[in-house]
Amino acid sequence: MADPHIRTEERPPLPPLPTTPLLDSNQTHHPEDQELEIKDTQLDQTLQSVEAFLTLLGFSQSSVFSFVLSWFGFVVIGVLLPVLVLVIFNCSDCDKYQIEGFELVILGSQACLAAVSLLCLSHNLRKYGIRRFLFVDRYTGHMVRFRNDYIKQIKGSFRLLIWWSLPCLLLKTVREVVRMLYVHHDSWWLSVSILLAFVLSWTYASTITLTASILFHLVCNLQVIHFEDYGRLLERESDVLVFMEEHIRLRYHLSKISHRFRIFLLLQFLVVTASQFVTLFEVTGYSGKITVINGGDFAVSTIVQVVGIIISLHAATRISHRAQALASLAGRWHALVTCSSNDSSQQRNSNGMGNSEAANSINSLHLSYSESDLESCDYQVSMPTNTQLASYMSSYHRRQAFVMYLQTNAGGITIFGWTVDRALLNTIFFIELSLITFVLGKTIVFSST
Repeated sequence: MADPHIRTEERPPLPPLPTTPLLDSNQTHHPEDQELEIKDTQLDQTLQSVEAFLTLLGFSQSSVFSFVLSWFGFVVIGVLLPVLVLVIFNCSDCDKYQIEGFELVILGSQACLAAVSLLCLSHNLRKYGIRRFLFVDRYTGHMVRFRNDYIKQIKGSFRLLIWWSLPCLLLKTVREVVRMLYVHHDSWWLSVSILLAFVLSWTYASTITLTASILFHLVCNLQVIHFEDYGRLLERESDVLVFMEEHIRLRYHLSKISHRFRIFLLLQFLVVTASQFVTLFEVTGYSGKITVINGGDFAVSTIVQVVGIIISLHAATRISHRAQALASLAGRWHALVTCSSNDSSQQRNSNGMGNSEAANSINSLHLSYSESDLESCDYQVSMPTNTQLASYMSSYHRRQAFVMYLQTNAGGITIFGWTVDRALLNTIFFIELSLITFVLGKTIVFSST
């Protein structure tokens, strides 16, 4: 009932409308609002560029027409075009420069990995939209505070895509040019057309594969921004409930990311593993001579597949380790707060014994501010009161409970319960090594004369 009386005292004739103060405040901070609108426009333009690029690759499937057009273009450019060119214009006497079995295996693994990437990410983009997909909308975090960091990370992801795509494209083009020089056709125009068909198909499928991995990398890096800010939050705040609420929000975002990308990560790992072992079987089981010309596509396709899965695993392990490191950071904060409050208490007690007037002022301050977390034990008389001891112990136990909560709820990117961290990477490495030795033991035989 106090608010109506205050309003009538400020404006006796008529009570103001609720919108009047808001209009005044908007007019007062108009330059700041205009700057925020400019930054919003920059972020919107960056997101529109990302969405246009994804639409060009076929990831945007918001309608039935775009869905059909996307998959039709993928089947035609990524699958039918290279297969038809390879089958129709195959050279039967050119095993030294082109092996049809190798080429079909490479095309199959390349198409499967691109199809997995296109299927998983287009589903998430269609369901959530670009803003919710990247967690940069106005309802899932402090978008205003991190706007510049968002733009920087998005541009960095595009540079990473270009950095890895161009060298692989250069290798593929050089290999196709060398093969064109050795495998002769009826005319040079036909040879150039075959070269362009192979390069176009490979570029389209490989860009889809790398883009999917880099999008996951971008989503994780955008969350790293929030984890770094959480570390700074421990330096400027002291309320445990604030820390708990922020950590619950971060953990919720990690669980959403894990849920959206777990199928993609699992299928990507399985497809890459299967394609590498099929490649190993083909290479070790081939009785002829393998050169850079007839087996060079194996190297190029392997580079793209391995780079894609390394980008994904690096992003997942990075965000998982950032989440796990919060427990040690909070433990250090808890120790510093506890030790600083004890040291300040001892120092003030020694000063109080030397001066009776200072002791009287300390007692008065103690009576006025006994509910504070840090001051509850700073001013001590002969015996601490129950309220003083209870306040200090309550603050200590809240901090201790928060540290234990972080130790048991570290979080991170998970794949059906398995946290993607260094331990999982070591497990994957030894599984791959065991499978490689098994394949080599079945295919390579040493005979004695």
